[in-house]
Amino acid sequence: MTQEKWQEIIGKIKDDFPVEETEKIHFDEEGGVDLEYIIFKGPLGRMKLEFITRPVVLDKKTKYSNRIGQQTVVEYVYSPDELSHKLKAYKWDEAINDWLEMEAKKFEL
Repeated sequence: MTQEKWQEIIGKIKDDFPVEETEKIHFDEEGGVDLEYIIFKGPLGRMKLEFITRPVVLDKKTKYSNRIGQQTVVEYVYSPDELSHKLKAYKWDEAINDWLEMEAKKFEL
């Protein structure tokens, strides 16, 4: 998924379905994560799409000590210019009053 494809999907949703909420959120942890979501009434009921953008992990460094009781610390090195994108789809479940993630297998042709 690319940023351009995400914008195209958002445009189609706004044209075809009533939109309840949209928001963009930035988190500083994990090298800086951007989360953008849209909630709308779709053909399956209330739905939510999330587009997550985060830097690519270049290296994983594990720091540990052989001493008893010492904790292991994992440090990640993030790319300053490479980004990965992920799309998640959720459907609202009235029974549990929460979002249920839809399986990616359902979207394959």
